[in-house]
Formats: sequence, C-alpha cells, structure tokens
Amino acid sequence: MTLPKGFGSGGAGGASRADVEKMIGRRIENYTGLITLSYLGAFFATTAGTMVGYLYYPWAYASASGHYAMITLTVVEAIGYLFCVKVAEEGSTKKSNGQIAAALAGTTAVMLYVALYIS
Repeated sequence: MTLPKGFGSGGAGGASRADVEKMIGRRIENYTGLITLSYLGAFFATTAGTMVGYLYYPWAYASASGHYAMITLTVVEAIGYLFCVKVAEEGSTKKSNGQIAAALAGTTAVMLYVALYIS
C-alpha cells in the first residue's frame, strides 16, 4: 500500500497499523456511539414514516399493515445495527454490550407500545 508523504517508514516495507490509523484519524471501534445514533435515527424515521401512513392516510393503509411494516423494518434495522457494531469492534478489547442492549431494549419497548396501543 502506498502511503502519502510523511507516513510510513520511508519506503522500506508496507504500512503499519499505526500509520493507517494516523491517516484515517480515528479507529473504527470508536464509532460505536455514531453507529448507535444512526440506528436510532433510522428507527425513528421508520416509525414516523409508517405512522404517517396509517394515521394520516387510514383509507390507504390499514393499521395492521402499518404495524407489520414497522415491526418488520425494525427487526431488519436491529439485525443490521448488531452486525455493524460487532464487525466494527472485532478484534478489539472494547465491549459495548450494554450500549447495544440499551438501544435494542429501548426500541423494542417503543415498538411494543406502538403495536399494542396505537391503532
């Protein structure tokens, strides 16, 4: 791998991990918070979008159809979030199981509330 001027060992050998980290600026396992915020943003966008469909346009979207779409999309987003965080932290010593559990438990609670009480 060819590195920009000022990085590496002066042409002798390849790039070390420290050189690549210095070029990127931040290690990927430090992005768990950003990945969590992205997941929560996607969840609330899904919730808002489907709620608009079956609250403002009830003649076009039945409640049961909206609930099914919201639950299905939330499950897909949750699986993607889990894989993103686990791949980002693969091989590191960081443990974010509590953060993952809190995000997934919170979205599950909101989803259950919407599915049971909003129609």
